[in-house]
Amino acid sequence: MQLDSDVFGIIMAGGIGSRFWPVSRVSCPKQFLDLLGTGSTLIQDTYRRLSEVVPAENILVVTHQQYVGLVREQLPELEAANILAEPMGRNTAPCIALGTQYIAARNPNARIIATPADHLIVNERLFWRDLRTGLSVIGQQDAIVTLGIHPTRADTGYGYIQYLEDNPIETGCYRVKTFTEKPTLEVAKSFVSSGEFLWNSGLFLFRAPIMLQAIAEYLPEVHELFVGVASAIGTPGEAEAVQQAYVASKNVSIDIGVMEKASNVFVIRSTFGWSDLGTWASLHKQLDRDTNGNAVLGSARFYEAKGNMVRSAEGKLVVIKGLKNLIVVDMDDVLLICKRSEEQGIREVTTDLRTADETQRFL
Repeated sequence: MQLDSDVFGIIMAGGIGSRFWPVSRVSCPKQFLDLLGTGSTLIQDTYRRLSEVVPAENILVVTHQQYVGLVREQLPELEAANILAEPMGRNTAPCIALGTQYIAARNPNARIIATPADHLIVNERLFWRDLRTGLSVIGQQDAIVTLGIHPTRADTGYGYIQYLEDNPIETGCYRVKTFTEKPTLEVAKSFVSSGEFLWNSGLFLFRAPIMLQAIAEYLPEVHELFVGVASAIGTPGEAEAVQQAYVASKNVSIDIGVMEKASNVFVIRSTFGWSDLGTWASLHKQLDRDTNGNAVLGSARFYEAKGNMVRSAEGKLVVIKGLKNLIVVDMDDVLLICKRSEEQGIREVTTDLRTADETQRFL
């Protein structure tokens, strides 16, 4: 099938995946790992899925400069000019601003799909259908479209989208009434119980000028910095312009910076099966489990054990007896054991390790 040359993709691949420590490390974070044991990494899966609707030459990866080599290694088909290096992490608003400016320099009215590099999509056929719906909407409307997921629990780690179910702009695509990023637990519970909200998947579709206009309106200081980058693209001062923009930019997500404020946001109610694979518990839900709910990557034996998530080091057998609902991650240099219910504390552990010289090598 002939793909539309006006359609571009931005793969956001700069995170460090600290909640998947100790498998996800600063040197090789989770987007570059085969977390599901499928033989391909998360960024490879993301690139392959995006290639179904975006010409390969139109896919850009925005990543930390430390990971440019990993991107080249795992996506050898990607042109070098399509890997944009961030000198430091500044969250998704600068990431999208950077990618959109580069795309706009090639095609000022490009339709763009911006996607995280590390999410799981179960039904790719339905996913591609929703992307094509979103591309149709942004081709006709000055809109920003996101894909919304039916919430299965009150989770404070997601954005919540309230939408107007009457008069869909296109089949399954609705105008957003409110967009609330990472509410408190009580607010999240009220959102889920109301049945009126969807989770934000973090995947957005927009035309280049519409997103740049939204950033200019709601994040003017970020916009000004990346206008400077745009004027330097293709010149000897390009790398320095990117460096200066990132040093001066604040750390802000596109969700808080733009999506919560914009009035031209629409959501597609998606049913393709999604997980952001943000935690070991989320991975546990996606893997095959035995009759007692134990999941394993590697080799493990379970005796009178229930609900455990185990990842063993290569060539090592992990034996779990009489224990319930644990996360056990065995690496060559680190052994992590914690309750599944307390896995959010893994990020606190990595923060603590970062403060001491003698433990930083384990990050």
